[in-house]
Amino acid sequence: MRKLVCIVCPRGCTMQVEKDGEEIKVSGNSCKRGEQFAKSELTNPTRTICTTVRTTFKDAPVLPVRVSAEIPKNRIFDVMREINKVKVDTRVGRGDVIIENVLGLGADIIATSDLLREAKA
Repeated sequence: MRKLVCIVCPRGCTMQVEKDGEEIKVSGNSCKRGEQFAKSELTNPTRTICTTVRTTFKDAPVLPVRVSAEIPKNRIFDVMREINKVKVDTRVGRGDVIIENVLGLGADIIATSDLLREAKA
């Protein structure tokens, strides 16, 4: 048996997860989303990343970014290394792709702010 705290909503249910052959049994969840999270966490844990990238602009030295889709949990540090290599030198805005298909994971690194568009050139 494994104990998990659900991160899907603020409730933070403490769940017990058991694998019996191919069947995964979940208890302690208050909703169906908690059950789905627990099963996913056992079979293929994924996460999102929200961070910043450096820029060449003095008025906005960093730009907030995130992944466009969840990535495998065990690849977080690899993706962060790729993000840390980037230095944005164009005036991008919210939703613009900073790194396309990072590490072939099917997720882009995208800007989450119009900070550079709004800043003085």
